[in-house]
Amino acid sequence: MSASRWSYVLFDLDGTVVNTIPLIIASYDHAMWQVLGEHVGPEEARGWIGQTLADTFHLKYPDHADALISSYIEFNLARMEALLEQYSGMRELLTDLVSAGIRIGVATSKRRSSAERTLALSGLADLIPVTVAMDDTALHKPRPEPLLLALERLGASAADAVYVGDAVVDVQAAHAAGLPAISVSWGAVEADVLAAAEPEFLVGEMDELRRLLLG
Repeated sequence: MSASRWSYVLFDLDGTVVNTIPLIIASYDHAMWQVLGEHVGPEEARGWIGQTLADTFHLKYPDHADALISSYIEFNLARMEALLEQYSGMRELLTDLVSAGIRIGVATSKRRSSAERTLALSGLADLIPVTVAMDDTALHKPRPEPLLLALERLGASAADAVYVGDAVVDVQAAHAAGLPAISVSWGAVEADVLAAAEPEFLVGEMDELRRLLLG
C-alpha cells in the first residue's frame, strides 16, 4: 500500500497511542472506593474506557457523579507519571508518518489538561500538532463531533482520513464522521468485541498498523 492511501490519520489516545489502561483502571477503582466504599473490577472498568468521565458516572451514579469525577482526576494526575506505559514502536510509527508527509492528530474523550500531560509524559507531544479533547466539543464519542473538529483543524476532509482507536465507541464515531475505522486490539477491548463493531480494519500488532498506514 502506498503512503498516500490516507493523507491524514486521527488517533484515539488512551489504549491506542499510549498505554494508560492500568492507570485508568486504578483511577476508577480509587474513585469508587473513596466515594462509594466499593471496588470496581478491571473488566467492568475496561468497559467504561472511551467515554467521558461525565457520561460514565452520570449514567451509572448520578447522585455521586461530581464526587467520583473529582476523585478520579485527582488520583489520575497524581499517579500518571508512575503508571503510564509506552507502546513499543508507537513513537517510531508517528515519526515515520510525519516524515512521509501524513498529518496526524488526536481526538480523545480525556480532558485537555490530562491529554496534554499524557502526551508530554510519553514524549509524543512534539509529533502531534492537533489534539481535540473533551473540553473542545459539547458532544462526545460515539458522536462524530470530536473527529470532525480534528479534521477541520487539520484542514482535512473525511475522504482523505482514517481514525485509529481501541474501543467500540471509536468505530462508531469514525463511521458517524464518514471515516473508515482501524481498531487496535492492544488497548481496552478484546479483538472479538471490536470485530463485532465492524471496523474496516482490525490489527493486533504495531507492524500491522504500520503496513496499513505506510505500506
